[in-house]
Amino acid sequence: MHDEEPALLQRAARGDQAAFAALVARHEARLRHFLARIVGPADADDLAQEAFVKAWIALPRYRADASFGAWLTGFGWRAALDHIRRAKRTQARDQQWHGEADQSVHGPGSAHVELERALAALSEQERAALVLTHGHGWSHGEAAQILGLPLGTLKSLAARAKAKARAAIEPATEEFAA
Repeated sequence: MHDEEPALLQRAARGDQAAFAALVARHEARLRHFLARIVGPADADDLAQEAFVKAWIALPRYRADASFGAWLTGFGWRAALDHIRRAKRTQARDQQWHGEADQSVHGPGSAHVELERALAALSEQERAALVLTHGHGWSHGEAAQILGLPLGTLKSLAARAKAKARAAIEPATEEFAA
């Protein structure tokens, strides 16, 4: 936690919008990047805004037993889950996103496309566990808290996701190296 963060949290909890804006500025890039890996870049900004609004409303109930970043990312995770559930009901939009996979920008077989395909093949929880622990550097404990899972479950999910992603990427890279 940043040295000034406890003071900013106290001021923001009392309704100081400037203090909350400073907290947002410190944490928004990490939250948006996490959400982009979970739901795709097109929806990440909207979900981040939703998470910030919910955090602002809930801030008076924030307890310092978790880092503010982990607490905030928990709001983002729950917003992402809601979004994913809605997207499953409208399958056409979901299929369009997975089908296009930015091939026009990166071309088929590029590392970016292969990573996106590997992440898309994971379950939502596996993808989140992998992105949080290996992509964003959260500790396993923080990631477990963000996702609302027991620590052992999070560790299993992250290990399984890493193995699945590696298995999905390795054959593709071998194919292009030949």
